[in-house]
Amino acid sequence: MRGGTISRATDAAIAEAVALLRAGGLVAIPTETVYGLAADATSRDAVARIYAAKGRPDFNPLIAHVSGPDMAAALVDISPLARDLMARFWPGPLTLVLPLRPGTPLAPAVTAGLPTLAVRCPDHPVPRALIETLGRPLAAPSANASGRISPTTAAHVAASLGDRVPLILDGGPSRAGLESTIVGIDGDRATLLRPGAIPAEALGIPLAAATAAITAPGQLASHYAPAQPVRLDALTATPGEFHIGFGAVPGDLNLSSNADLSEAAACLYDALHAAQASGRPAIAVAPIPRNGLGAAINDRLARAAAPRS
Repeated sequence: MRGGTISRATDAAIAEAVALLRAGGLVAIPTETVYGLAADATSRDAVARIYAAKGRPDFNPLIAHVSGPDMAAALVDISPLARDLMARFWPGPLTLVLPLRPGTPLAPAVTAGLPTLAVRCPDHPVPRALIETLGRPLAAPSANASGRISPTTAAHVAASLGDRVPLILDGGPSRAGLESTIVGIDGDRATLLRPGAIPAEALGIPLAAATAAITAPGQLASHYAPAQPVRLDALTATPGEFHIGFGAVPGDLNLSSNADLSEAAACLYDALHAAQASGRPAIAVAPIPRNGLGAAINDRLARAAAPRS
């Protein structure tokens, strides 16, 4: 098979993907958040291939995607608070970071040496079919070069990873367009580790603020970044900037002309990909409100605009 092959996510393509995963290979898959680069989370060699394909630093942990609470319970200790959140938000874009159970079959690199594991049950038929058929959790960070713009289409994956991924399952554009919300659970205490596709206030629980330590994916200061520098809160563009607008600020491309944050979230990465491909040397982004999904949008934009290491 030629590397970077895009196949519509038919039953036959899913069966081919399962065979690749069983053999320790990588498959790019659609989810409701962004496209993921999936591997058998119990295979040391397969998980190592994720880090190599993405150029991902080895201290940055991965999310284990599971079929539901029962599969999660074999990997992590589930407190009553965590079980309540699973009941209310799984399947869906909520990742929980929980204490790792001793003796789990996971490849050690999934946790990056931490005593915790990030687990999520996706709400998309393709990863759910893969996990059920494989019978094991999938490690699946975003299917792009580390630190770069997350992919929300199969074409984004191919442009970023090329022949580093043998098969890309095309399930159409990602519905949410933002990564999952990540919450760390320690007994009855919850910490917001990454804002995401579920607004923090929708969880209905008190949330502590994260520390500077890397305990979950998506916490690096520079992340989700296009090749060009990004300027935020820009009402107008300077010469040479591609301007991403919002609401009454039109821009070259508008995330949502009627200022709908759900629409803006779904369009954010596609807009950044378009800006990156524009040939202009810089990108400017209009102000985005910080309420609701705006918190996650601004989190991604701040990391995209952060100084590059």
